[in-house]
Amino acid sequence: MRVLAIANQKGGVGKTTTAINLGTALAAVGETVLLIDTDPQGNASTGLGVPRTARKTTMYDVYIGEKTLEQAAVQTALPGLDLAASDADLSGLELELGQSARRSYRLRDALAALRATGKYSYVLIDCPPSLNLLTVNAMTAADAVFVPLQTEFFALEGLTQLMRTIELVRGSLNPALEIQGVVLTMYDRRNSLSEQVARDVRAHFGDTVYETVIPRNVRVSEAPSFGKPVLIYDLKCAGSQAYLQLAREVVRRERERRARVGQ
Repeated sequence: MRVLAIANQKGGVGKTTTAINLGTALAAVGETVLLIDTDPQGNASTGLGVPRTARKTTMYDVYIGEKTLEQAAVQTALPGLDLAASDADLSGLELELGQSARRSYRLRDALAALRATGKYSYVLIDCPPSLNLLTVNAMTAADAVFVPLQTEFFALEGLTQLMRTIELVRGSLNPALEIQGVVLTMYDRRNSLSEQVARDVRAHFGDTVYETVIPRNVRVSEAPSFGKPVLIYDLKCAGSQAYLQLAREVVRRERERRARVGQ
């Protein structure tokens, strides 16, 4: 089971959109996926068609120890993709846990029991766009961080902050944490700035940046309002095809990583 925290401290970079559609695309290519929504706004849950009234057990129940992740996971409309939903109760979690023991390890401990079941090949954690206890829990629990990066100038500043956060988590909570990859989102080939940012990011991060780029696409933006991933909303659009290509690249890289570890 590979646990990926989908994180970027800057908002509006396509983080939740990537969590929803990468999870859907991984399920579509044959993987078994659990998407954990740890953002109190619950956009990933809404985008997968799970209304707030249907969220009987949420990640809040998992964090406070009343439910297991397996109990929180519900099936989505897509076979192979399950969801552990979020709700607004998560916004008060930091105050509620206070200085509780292992407060930064709550999600890691919950995932340990799930890992033993062998039920999922990928767990994707949709993080809030800020550095708080929920983000720290996600990075402490994750094997690696998956970074969506909007191809605009200010996104580079957000990436610098994120790298600093990853180093802090490595130093104190999760020494094995690595960067799974950076995916360029909202890419506009007609915009010279998109191309410039892409070149700068590739020059700095090299092979860590995925070859696949996610284009600006109106169908991707429309899909959440219908409670559907874009692959279900419009499979043939450029955004859907890009996420399918990204899923294949993620799986290929993961197989290569396992082969290297096996050696």
